[in-house]
Amino acid sequence: MNKKEVSEIKSLFKRDGGAIDRICGCLIDGEQQIRMTFSDMFLSLSQEEIDKYFEIFRKTLSGTIGKNLLNMDFPLAQEMPDGTQSWLLKLRDSRLTDDVMLEEFYEKIINHYAYGENYYIILIHAAYDIPKKAEDGMEMFDASDDTYEYLMCSICPVKLDKAGLCYNAEKNSIEDRSRDWIVQAPDAGFLFPAFNDRNTDLHSMLYYTRNPEILQPALLEEVFGCQTPLSAKGQKETFQALVTE
Repeated sequence: MNKKEVSEIKSLFKRDGGAIDRICGCLIDGEQQIRMTFSDMFLSLSQEEIDKYFEIFRKTLSGTIGKNLLNMDFPLAQEMPDGTQSWLLKLRDSRLTDDVMLEEFYEKIINHYAYGENYYIILIHAAYDIPKKAEDGMEMFDASDDTYEYLMCSICPVKLDKAGLCYNAEKNSIEDRSRDWIVQAPDAGFLFPAFNDRNTDLHSMLYYTRNPEILQPALLEEVFGCQTPLSAKGQKETFQALVTE
């Protein structure tokens, strides 16, 4: 996916985007145990919750392509009936209504995502009617022939907010405020399938990492069946070594 294609999907995450139909979540504690799961229609959430989720989804498609956003191709073997791409496709086609598949998805993440603290897995299903573009580049929303149906996952740390004092208006006093567990911006995530040439590309996915030097190779290789690329720093070091030789 290029910058324009990423921006087109990213622009859907707003109040009038209307593309997301279902959202699922799973909270994992520091002992790698599931503490909470939920599954619901996205528009059944409050507007305040929806806006906060939109912010997380936009973050999952942020950063530099080739650094924070990595285009990943599935090896041919993973497109066989028992492959990872084939499994993800079944999950997408279930529209997140199959509890057994969801539980299996969460277990895959838990077993291969290296993080020793609390985190929150968010998974959405959405469908986007792709508008055609006229010769002048303007979008023709009433001339859509294709639909891009996709999953997007965001993996967010959950951390206790800082201690502090607050003003209690009822008591008219300054006192210690209660601390809450806050869902942070995502550390990792993915978009499947990819949106290449403004259409569905079942042979690829887009992977997000907040820190380009932490690519979570077990997640990429075991859950998605893709080869872990060199990080941006690794590519630079390899290039410098070749120049030196």
